[in-house]
Amino acid sequence: MTRVHAYAAPSEAAPLAKTEIERRELGPHDVLIDIAFAGICHSDIHTVRGDWGPQTYPLAPGHEIAGVVAAVGSEVTQHAVGDRVGVGCMVNSCGECRNCLRGDEQFCSNGAVMTYGATDRDGTITQGGYSEQVVVTESFVVRIPDGLALDVAAPLLCAGITTYSPLRHWGVGPGSRVAVVGLGGLGHMGVQIAHALGAEVTVLSQTLSKKDDGLRLGADHYYATSDPETFRNLRSSFDVILNTVSAVVDLRAYLSLLDVGGSMVCVGAPAEPLPVQVMSLIGGRRSLAGSNIGGIQETQEMLEFCAEKGIAAEIEVIPASQINEAYERVLASDVRYRFVIDGSTFAD
Repeated sequence: MTRVHAYAAPSEAAPLAKTEIERRELGPHDVLIDIAFAGICHSDIHTVRGDWGPQTYPLAPGHEIAGVVAAVGSEVTQHAVGDRVGVGCMVNSCGECRNCLRGDEQFCSNGAVMTYGATDRDGTITQGGYSEQVVVTESFVVRIPDGLALDVAAPLLCAGITTYSPLRHWGVGPGSRVAVVGLGGLGHMGVQIAHALGAEVTVLSQTLSKKDDGLRLGADHYYATSDPETFRNLRSSFDVILNTVSAVVDLRAYLSLLDVGGSMVCVGAPAEPLPVQVMSLIGGRRSLAGSNIGGIQETQEMLEFCAEKGIAAEIEVIPASQINEAYERVLASDVRYRFVIDGSTFAD
């Protein structure tokens, strides 16, 4: 084992603190990555605070990892020292089940191993990207195209793929009418990707405070959901609604905005359940669905797409010492639109 500097939560109620964590020795199929940047996702906060269930502490979160290959195992063929690479929300899967074989490792029937807070194949608890280095099996490491800077690429490993995957799965393209609920870390990526796919894009946000940003990022329309007229005027207006917020919303109101046969896809994950009235679905043959990141091949496809289309996360780079302050600002929606930790500061 190798010890590296990191920031970890000692318990669900304690702030993250500087510490050291262990990384396994390089195996034949492993890649050692020097972490240059690590994005802060709302999921990190939910997880370390126990919102989604009990955790094993100390826990170093972080599943938006961008860096450079420092060493490779003896049998690695996909990556070489010096390559620009990324690691997203998972670091392993069985590789044998039907879902894995069709490229949906995130739905591994035997349980995908998530980047932090999960039990790895060797029985250890995975630790995430709030650290100097990470060791990952080569098949779960993706290439970051030269057209993407590492700092803006990091959030694509979660926020990018989380929005790209459902937009592709539900067939968004020219002629599609897409509404993105929320203009935050996920939403600002969803707007850019839906626009690049050729859709007519509408942002539905609580207020109009981010309207200029939304339009700049590619939205054609922007409405405040705090205005009751929004739901009256936009009835049956959309083919796909991408709900990116991690809070309880009035599903009946949003489902009424779907045209016949439309789908509302949830990618934000509130800790509380969302009640739904079935007649809201039956009345227009509407669907309520969810989506969870994407497989490794699709993640690579997303990175290439973003590089080609000039899509990147809008970020605020911070030193590791400001992680706890950044968490509070995320909860207060005081970031435009993703915090990214400078990996060189984990040892400071």
